[in-house]
Amino acid sequence: MSIGMTALAIDTILPAFDEIRAHLGLEPGATELTLLVSAFLIGFGVGQLPAGLLADRFGRRPVLWGGLGLYIVAALATSVAPSLWTMAAARFVWGLGAAGPRVAVTAMVRDAFSGEQMARQMSTIMAVFLLIPMFAPGMGAALLTVGSWQWTIWICAILGIFVVALGIRLPATLPVDQRRSLDLGEVWTSWRMVFSAPATVPYMFAITLATGVFLSYLASSENFFEVVFDLGDWFPIIFGVMAFGLAGAAILNGRVVEAAGLPRLMRVSTIAFVVSAAAMLTLSLLASGTPSFWVFAPVMLLALMSLQVMIVNANTAAMVPLGHVAGSGAALLGMVPLVFGSLLGSAIDQQFDGSMTPLSAAFLGASVLVFGIIRYALRISELPPIKESAQHEVDCLEVGIGG
Repeated sequence: MSIGMTALAIDTILPAFDEIRAHLGLEPGATELTLLVSAFLIGFGVGQLPAGLLADRFGRRPVLWGGLGLYIVAALATSVAPSLWTMAAARFVWGLGAAGPRVAVTAMVRDAFSGEQMARQMSTIMAVFLLIPMFAPGMGAALLTVGSWQWTIWICAILGIFVVALGIRLPATLPVDQRRSLDLGEVWTSWRMVFSAPATVPYMFAITLATGVFLSYLASSENFFEVVFDLGDWFPIIFGVMAFGLAGAAILNGRVVEAAGLPRLMRVSTIAFVVSAAAMLTLSLLASGTPSFWVFAPVMLLALMSLQVMIVNANTAAMVPLGHVAGSGAALLGMVPLVFGSLLGSAIDQQFDGSMTPLSAAFLGASVLVFGIIRYALRISELPPIKESAQHEVDCLEVGIGG
């Protein structure tokens, strides 16, 4: 549920963009409002670094609770912001708060699981994250029928309070004797262990590229559903259906990953990503940038599903050798892709010209690079065999990092 709070903060506000534009004195359809999505995501990315260090020092639960508290306060501040820039600043802080639960939950999962079992758990978490958009825009649209745009923000704060209450019952997963100091030397050692682990940097780079194009789709979806396909009134439903497809891919990944293995699924997903992205660009070019929605949407959904499966499994593969520094590992693997992916996504957003061609070209470019990077990462990584024992995982960890 705490991971879903991030998706809720992004998606519930999307149907309110027209009212927010009017509130801020912006032109109808002004792309400047995508800054509210980018600011949140950059804060979400940057906040994971201190959250990871704190999670390794004080345990996972304090970071979870502290992040949720900041999440609630920043949401309320966003609802009273008088200008675009103050609203973006509040959204940035809101993202900082959301980083705590993300890091804490990922570290908790790594504390308890590894390898394909961790991939299965992460797929379940990702499915929850992706199912939120099924009803979040609809919830936002429903709230707009009975109240102002602020209601789409207040609902996030209310649910944040509810999650705080649920989080109190979570067990501690990091023993006191395994907690790391915040001494600069210890911090540097933790980061060095993360970046020197086999294939961590290539996996991180691949996740960053995929995240960038996904965030561009996310931030601009309201615009191209309305401008390109003239389906603005159907946006909440279409967005929800797309999210349902992505959640289905995450659930399927969780069911088959232990049998198929991480390497095989990453190879299949990257091939599907390249093929579907190439089809997106072809369809867009053949239709001068305005393809039929009913033809284009299924192809785009396949690309998004392939992309998400790759992200989940690459993140899991990168975390396998990081059991001793799960907090820092989760933080860096969350921060770098989100910060740089948000910047990449924002740059793609600015290329929007009323057609699907810029986004399709970005998808194809990213997919080709991801294909090559994942192939390289799989050659140099040290993924444990399927269903490995806990002791074997520790032995691999000591060889891969401690040596």
